[in-house]
Amino acid sequence: MHSHTLLVMAAILMCIVTMVLAVMWHFNRRIPGLGSWGLAYLSGFALCGLLLAHGRLHEAAFVAAVQTLTFLVAYLNLASARAYVGRPPLPRRYVAGALTGVVALSLYFTIGQAHPGARFAISSLAAGSLFLLSGRALATGSIAHYPGRYLFALASGAHGVFLLLRPLLFSPGNAGLFDATNVLTISQFVVLESIVALMLMAFCILMLANEHSAAKLRRLAERDPLTDVFNRRSFLNLFDKALSQGARSARSVAVLLVDLDRFKSINDSVGHKGGDEALRHFVRTAVTTLRNEDVIGRFGGEEFAILLAGSGLHDALATAERLRAAIEANPLQLGGATMVLTVSIGVASSCRHDDADAMLDRADKAMYAAKHKGRNRVETLDQESGLRPPQHAALPQAGR
Repeated sequence: MHSHTLLVMAAILMCIVTMVLAVMWHFNRRIPGLGSWGLAYLSGFALCGLLLAHGRLHEAAFVAAVQTLTFLVAYLNLASARAYVGRPPLPRRYVAGALTGVVALSLYFTIGQAHPGARFAISSLAAGSLFLLSGRALATGSIAHYPGRYLFALASGAHGVFLLLRPLLFSPGNAGLFDATNVLTISQFVVLESIVALMLMAFCILMLANEHSAAKLRRLAERDPLTDVFNRRSFLNLFDKALSQGARSARSVAVLLVDLDRFKSINDSVGHKGGDEALRHFVRTAVTTLRNEDVIGRFGGEEFAILLAGSGLHDALATAERLRAAIEANPLQLGGATMVLTVSIGVASSCRHDDADAMLDRADKAMYAAKHKGRNRVETLDQESGLRPPQHAALPQAGR
């Protein structure tokens, strides 16, 4: 197929993908990276148009524009990939420096010392490195949950490798590995490979958008919208799985039921917005106190449950006491006022043939025992071995 025909085909495909991504971005602006992916394909469309106009522009201006657009296609692809997985953009000064270096060297090998092969190598090295970095950025998470990420990483990485190797495979005017002595033959193969790679990546971007939307819906179904911890249903599902795994591996499982003391008085004194902030403050403090593998769920109102997989009763009591002390030691700053929060915690540890309902019932009774004994305490109804963590009387707090 003639090179001109391939470029026209590439321009049409780039235009279609750009319009599709623009429409998707218009209706889904919260999908990270989608807008800059659209700009990457818009740059590709402009590059195709520029290549079709070759011969009508001054050579130096043509080379500078081609190298700039080629760099932008690759860089915007990397910026989109990093944004999609929540990574910060590269520092602008580094990006501007790299682009300036690519254009300056290309102009040197155009005006100072004409060398098309050197310009070809510079463009290939810069774009290839950026496409490889794009693939590396997206290769995160479980492949079972995020297949689109890994397919994109494969396509972008393979394209990056090809770009890095093409100066060795195709040497204009010389007999390279493919004996490509005809520049037209080289350009046809390069354009065809770029069409295939970029269209495959466009398909992957659609998969990524779908994965993001599905993950958002799944999160809405699993999470409490106020505190972003698991809701009751999701927590109970995880609890059942932890008990099954614990039974198979003979590992203990513990659960904490936590209730914010005198929460109604907090709502009465600072309003429901203040009460909501108190709940979020508890979650933030708990997250910094607990292990990464511990699971927090909101059971409703001011009551939370915490799943401690692999913890026996003694460890669970120690964890509960650390949490109680951390909440007490980190008062809530609200509208210039300081409010000391306290919690009452009930602890239950798994026994043989225990189920989630039985453990939660024991933890619930222990939590109410802590309430009846003065609040700001840790209690358990289970038999324990070892020393009990020290109990503390509740301190005065706002609204009491």
